[in-house]
Amino acid sequence: MRVSLNELELLHSKVCRSVGDVRRLQLLYALEDGALPVNSLVDILGVPQPTVSRHLSLLRQNGLLKTERSGTQIFYSLSDKRVIHILDTMRQVLHEMLEKQTEKLDDFAIE
Repeated sequence: MRVSLNELELLHSKVCRSVGDVRRLQLLYALEDGALPVNSLVDILGVPQPTVSRHLSLLRQNGLLKTERSGTQIFYSLSDKRVIHILDTMRQVLHEMLEKQTEKLDDFAIE
């Protein structure tokens, strides 16, 4: 399957850059079970509110999050739960890569 350069550029700018920060990954996982307001996300991540808001804004702009207002609070949620599945798959690949690297190192270990 050939993928166009335009599609890859869009993937990179909208998705890859969005998940290219550990705090944004934490936010996505924090929202896995449902919508939360900013103050709850601040408590979960343990970082200042402006930092959380900046990351939430970027994730929302790139389409990974959606918002819903309830009174004075804005609740954030995942736009598509498949994002978590994709991140979990990437984590599985990482674990397998690390296992293989460890096995290779073990082969060269001096006994």
